[in-house]
Amino acid sequence: MDRLDREILSQLQKDGRLTYQELGARVGLTPAPCLRRVRRLEVDGVITGYVAVVDPAAVGRGFEIIINAELVAKDYRNVEDFEARLAAMDEVVELRRMFGLPDYLIRVRVANAAEYERWLSTQLFSDPAVARVDSRVTMKVLKA
Repeated sequence: MDRLDREILSQLQKDGRLTYQELGARVGLTPAPCLRRVRRLEVDGVITGYVAVVDPAAVGRGFEIIINAELVAKDYRNVEDFEARLAAMDEVVELRRMFGLPDYLIRVRVANAAEYERWLSTQLFSDPAVARVDSRVTMKVLKA
């Protein structure tokens, strides 16, 4: 990966909808070599996909909570089952297994505090794998 590849990645991270003509102009290439470089970055697994960034508040998910969770037991089956349950929940937008404590960092997005309380009580607190939960409400997102 050279300077041009890095600049292509930088531009695509800012705006993934750029045409190859626009992208090429920004990085100093004509469209054809720009397209070849982007395709190579895709094939090599550097670019893994393209997404639309959605305003969470506009879709009723403006209330964000970061949760630290610890499990009762950390055997393979318990861990796999817990991860599958949480990964399937629409409210869970990020799920990370951590080294050390906490066992998991969970980012949840819901409409408001009442919806979070309902989700926490019925989904997380009722999960038999969970030993301890510590929630933090996001005040303001400064960089995503």
